[in-house]
Amino acid sequence: MSDSIIELTTYKSHNDYPQQLRRVEYYDEEQNRLFIFLTNAMDITSLEVALLYKNRWSVELFFKWVKQHLKIKKFWGDSENAVRIQIYTAIISYCLVAIVHHKMKLKMSVYNTLQVLGISLTDTTPLENLFNKSNINIDKELDGCYEPALFDF
Repeated sequence: MSDSIIELTTYKSHNDYPQQLRRVEYYDEEQNRLFIFLTNAMDITSLEVALLYKNRWSVELFFKWVKQHLKIKKFWGDSENAVRIQIYTAIISYCLVAIVHHKMKLKMSVYNTLQVLGISLTDTTPLENLFNKSNINIDKELDGCYEPALFDF
């Protein structure tokens, strides 16, 4: 809808960022919403600015899903390669659990299957027997009292 060059005028804002900014207004007909984007990217079109922000939101949703389902709370390495390896490993693990979940025709969600497997890592019970237990109480077992202790004698 509009594409303009602006400057921040309040004292603190102007001191924090004295350069010019670009203000792009984009109307999304699908959502019937007006979006206003601020950027310092002066060399791309306004449509590209809107698409970059839209794609950024997809990336944010992906990382939200990763945190919720793959239990990655922090990255162990600082390099791009370390982060990629950690994410790929977690996704592969999730996919393997989803395959087992599908083949066993479990009634619970894949997320709950992951939880049961997570609290049963040191259990030697066969998977068929593990998921056939009628007394599985995921919430009770996930409160930390059933975690294996390293020096539990």
